[in-house]
Amino acid sequence: MTEEAKTSEPQANPAVSVVGPGDGETIVLGTTRMRVLEDGSHTGHRLAIAESVLAPHTQGPPQHRHARHDEGFYVLSGTVRFTVGDEDYDATKGTLVMVPPGSPHTFANLTDQPAVMLSTFTPDLYVQYFRDLEEMFAGGRPPTRQANIDAMSRYATEPATDLL
Repeated sequence: MTEEAKTSEPQANPAVSVVGPGDGETIVLGTTRMRVLEDGSHTGHRLAIAESVLAPHTQGPPQHRHARHDEGFYVLSGTVRFTVGDEDYDATKGTLVMVPPGSPHTFANLTDQPAVMLSTFTPDLYVQYFRDLEEMFAGGRPPTRQANIDAMSRYATEPATDLL
């Protein structure tokens, strides 16, 4: 990464990024398929965006908290169950869920239909977590809970153990 890419200062002549329908980096996490539309490399690492397709009956990550980034979820289709602390919210098409740093949360698709959501990460810190997680899945089985927790911790994230 160049020093220019690390800064959050606007570039004098920034390049416009266009990601077409079949473009972007694909990350497969078990039954979830993620397409990274912006990994932060075009935004001075201020913002990353990903589209995720959750297969029917997909459980999400353990409930967790991010210390250094906001996470947003916009449901494009289907229904996604968000759990925030001990509250459940069924988010349908057109629903935006914003999770500030420190808020415990998780999500799942409990339905018989796929669900699609657009996620934002501000700053882009968490995209590398998904890449790391994909490497763990590449071994043929899902990572252990502890391996997932270890990966999260590298990106200022921890499980919400007070809610287990």
